Amino acid sequence: MKIALFSDIHANLPVLEAFFEDVDKKKPDSIYCLGDLVGYNIWPNQVTHEIIKRRIPTIAGNYDFGIGRMSNECGCAYKTDMEKDMGKISIGFTNSIMQDEERNYLRTLPTHIKLEFQLNEDKLNLLLVHGSPRKINEYLFEDRDEKNLLRIMEQA
Repeated sequence: MKIALFSDIHANLPVLEAFFEDVDKKKPDSIYCLGDLVGYNIWPNQVTHEIIKRRIPTIAGNYDFGIGRMSNECGCAYKTDMEKDMGKISIGFTNSIMQDEERNYLRTLPTHIKLEFQLNEDKLNLLLVHGSPRKINEYLFEDRDEKNLLRIMEQA
């Protein structure tokens, strides 16, 4: 079974179109989006509409959650004042151009999707999240302590 996962398109329609062109050639059995359809680029409505049109199961990214609720906060982990300032511009712009249908769709997105597969005698369980199983804006970087990561996984 082939599963295609993608995330963090951030309103970049040309990138989404290139992804679809590639994934259509590979013909996966399932496609899932792990969130962050909107933000940072100029096509949030078009990107969201393509996901709706293709009926791709999608979870909320932190940006989707904020824009869906017309918040001025995306829950992003900006490290510098300049990043924070640019983030405010981005979320303000995205909020100003989002259309009602697409914003309403973002509000319906779940925080996770659980998948269960039977492969011969083995049962496989997948938990699809954006960020971590605990919070959509919890960043799990590669330098995170392994014991901490195992605890997060066990709790999930």
